[in-house]
Amino acid sequence: MSSSNYLAVRPDWLALRAEEILEPGLPIVDAHHHFYERPGWTYLVNDYLADARSGHNVVASVYMQAQTRYRQEGPVALKPVGETEFIAAVADEHVNSLPQAAKGIVGHADLRLGTGVLEVLEAHVQSGQGRFKGVRHLSTWDADSSLVNPLSAAPRGLLLDSSYRQGVAQLAALGLSYDAWLFFHQLPELFDLAKDIPDTPVVINHCGGIVRIGAYEAMRPAVADTWLQGMRQLAQLPNVFVKLGGLGMRINGFEFEKGATPPTSRELAETWRPWMEPCIELFGADRCMFESNFPVDKGSYSYATCWNAFKRLTSSAGADERRALFEGTASRVYRLT
Repeated sequence: MSSSNYLAVRPDWLALRAEEILEPGLPIVDAHHHFYERPGWTYLVNDYLADARSGHNVVASVYMQAQTRYRQEGPVALKPVGETEFIAAVADEHVNSLPQAAKGIVGHADLRLGTGVLEVLEAHVQSGQGRFKGVRHLSTWDADSSLVNPLSAAPRGLLLDSSYRQGVAQLAALGLSYDAWLFFHQLPELFDLAKDIPDTPVVINHCGGIVRIGAYEAMRPAVADTWLQGMRQLAQLPNVFVKLGGLGMRINGFEFEKGATPPTSRELAETWRPWMEPCIELFGADRCMFESNFPVDKGSYSYATCWNAFKRLTSSAGADERRALFEGTASRVYRLT
């Protein structure tokens, strides 16, 4: 794996932290994870199931596009459909076991095709066999290109591009959602897009793209202010939802990976609180959902510790709120039932 864009997963280091599972009966839908098959990094269904079965009651998951098993032949636009075909087949093989991995699938389609993307979306829906729920076409951009994964770098202003927006507009007719992975300073662009597609669920990934390294390391208070302003604006739109998680990445700058031992769930909860609690307050629990973002976040903590931290973070919330955060919102937005 590229050390410049991902934190290395170190099983020996992760093994240094073992915690008792909190509330092991609480049902969980993991709203966001990947399968990887990249040079130096393979993380497929058995790897995910080993993590998801580490003690928490994970009943289902939503698979998020990761450029895995694209078609090798045929039209370029249809190559990402190979990922949906692969994931749907894997999910069918494990349909009678828990968790129901990839009960929902979010795939990639080049939304810059405008109305021409409809053919790709229909192919995804057919290949997904009822599991295909939405599209993610990354829009992450920054003047500092080192912050962006070169596998998915986007041009500046992609969310404002007329062809891209025309492509996003095709989702509603098929009942599909739009997942948005962008950086915090792009949130106003997402607001401009989301308000024009009120019938399409828009799901902000990873708490809204918090970046605290590079040039942003010296301006962390300003980052927090800009981020909060963007999230407050987006919360005005009832079709916008937030995934709480993904804060174990390199760009977040929390540096969990630098500890002699992995962080405790209590340490994670306190570190995440200033970012996740405002999301819940602004959007409400019925528009927020927890995600593991595995295996990406596995460079910072184990799956078991991650979900313990989410449980600690919400220990004072009501039963209905917690049900929404851990299972209900994801099930509703991705139409898993």
